[in-house]
Amino acid sequence: MSVSESTASHPVTLWRKTCIAACRLGGEILNSYRGRVVAREKQPRDLVTEADFASQKAIEEYLGQRFPTHKILGEESNLPDDDPARKSDESVRWIIDPLDGTTNFVHGLPNYCVTVAVERAGVIWAGAVYDPVMDECFHAGRGEGVWLDNQPLRGSGCERLENAMLAAGFSPHVAPGSTEVSRFESVLFRSQAMRRLGSAALNLAYVAAGRLDGYFAEGVKTWDVAAGVLMIELAGGRVSAIDGSPFDLARPRIAAASTASLHAELVEALAVR
Repeated sequence: MSVSESTASHPVTLWRKTCIAACRLGGEILNSYRGRVVAREKQPRDLVTEADFASQKAIEEYLGQRFPTHKILGEESNLPDDDPARKSDESVRWIIDPLDGTTNFVHGLPNYCVTVAVERAGVIWAGAVYDPVMDECFHAGRGEGVWLDNQPLRGSGCERLENAMLAAGFSPHVAPGSTEVSRFESVLFRSQAMRRLGSAALNLAYVAAGRLDGYFAEGVKTWDVAAGVLMIELAGGRVSAIDGSPFDLARPRIAAASTASLHAELVEALAVR
């Protein structure tokens, strides 16, 4: 299915509003767990809490009641590799991260969110990112623009890396002297400022909102970035794989920027070995 296909055949407004409602539902769950968080490790340095599971359960039930024939892919689903929900096809698929920024949440750092997107045949049609601490909901629909609550958004318009403030993400197993570290250093020394905020979905929403000029990461998953990639595209930005090749939602090694010229400089800075 082509991105240029008319949105008339897709209920984008309904899907966007459903993403918003689902994210807010998950956010209510997260708020109810604040101050009583118990975490465990899924893998070394990769935390999960009961709040993650409770948020996802509530969102899955909400979506399942409204769209019983649609597929659902969530971070905490633990689906086998061959499960149909892991594959993009002509079926409508909802992509959920019930708590993006779990480590921040565990430590009481108020930078985490819930994010939901809807995808079909490799095209993201709508998505939302909800920050329950700030009560901010970023949302987008193909053909409908990108918004923060009721305010339309546009990227910062920053053209040069030397003037840019960017954020970066690292995999849980980043090692000294690794390519990830080398890439971070390369961008750090060429940009105005760097941040590591701990939530990929919020970072991407911030690029769409003009709060950040760009973002890059290797250790992210489909559910971390699905909504944010659409937001940046609709806000006039550019998204690719970290090497500048076309972005692949199934293998999201991401470089995103508010403008094409800044994106080109960012990709050049990331081209280290």
